Amino acid sequence: MKIDVCAGIDIGGTNTEIGIVDKNGLVIFSESISTRLYDNPESFVLATSKILYDGIEKTHTNLIGIGIGAPSANYYSGCIEFAPNMPWEGIIPLAKLFKSEMDVKCTLTNDANAAALGEMLFGDAKLLLDFVVVTLGTGLGSGFVVNGEVLYGHDGFAGELGHIIIENNGRLCGCGRLGCLETYVSATGIVATAKEWLLDSAVTTSLRNLPVDEISSLTVADAALNGDGFAIQIIDYTAEKLGFALANMVAITSPSHIFLYGGLAKSGTILLNPVKQYFDKFILRNYKGKVELKLSSLSNQVAVLGAAALAWKETTR
Repeated sequence: MKIDVCAGIDIGGTNTEIGIVDKNGLVIFSESISTRLYDNPESFVLATSKILYDGIEKTHTNLIGIGIGAPSANYYSGCIEFAPNMPWEGIIPLAKLFKSEMDVKCTLTNDANAAALGEMLFGDAKLLLDFVVVTLGTGLGSGFVVNGEVLYGHDGFAGELGHIIIENNGRLCGCGRLGCLETYVSATGIVATAKEWLLDSAVTTSLRNLPVDEISSLTVADAALNGDGFAIQIIDYTAEKLGFALANMVAITSPSHIFLYGGLAKSGTILLNPVKQYFDKFILRNYKGKVELKLSSLSNQVAVLGAAALAWKETTR
């Protein structure tokens, strides 16, 4: 007898992670593809659906639902709407496209909301009612859980921490505004800082040995880990902006925990420790010592697990 499973799809600006997950949160099949390989959402859906069909056949399972986490995704409409870091523009009815192709219920939410669901059902937030997941990747996303429920707001777009303005007349964001947090605190933000500072300074750094197009958040983090003073300053600058934003965020929903997740969070304590220091510096006295800031323990699978958890939740209603 075939067991029922749900699919979890984590769509990022660079890569997409696809997983088939059982009701206990075990990922029994997974694969990844490059999001940017596909010129339009229809070809992306066809390619992703083929992977899911192959996965279902290999695992001898019965697919009963699909959950998707994506940037600028609207839970209520099932659409990705004007995502600044995605290769496709405008309003994309992604849930409808997948339902048409796979003939199962499909539910869409913000990728950080999916990560929050993953933490709540399968991670360190199982017993928590109020927490925030901050995803640090190509951009910066956030998923808020308040009183045990994901916060969507009246239109599905609550909790866009990456698009609070952190610098007046600052860097141009993909959303069209200037100075959004994610233009400083993200993989692309770190690269922008490195390139700007290299142009404005004659400082000696190992980063000068790299071709400009090979500078990445990973190379900056590696240089910082190896004691490169210039790279350490870049990490510290990034950490200060994130610590400042998180301290202000706490005053809105008073979470007990903040989980950092994503490619940039993989740099570990080289980023986490200074973020904690600045967070403690800027936080309102009422909240001092009450909020735990930590890395997600679910590693790369949290968003896939969360997207699948969303599907399980919807199919069992």
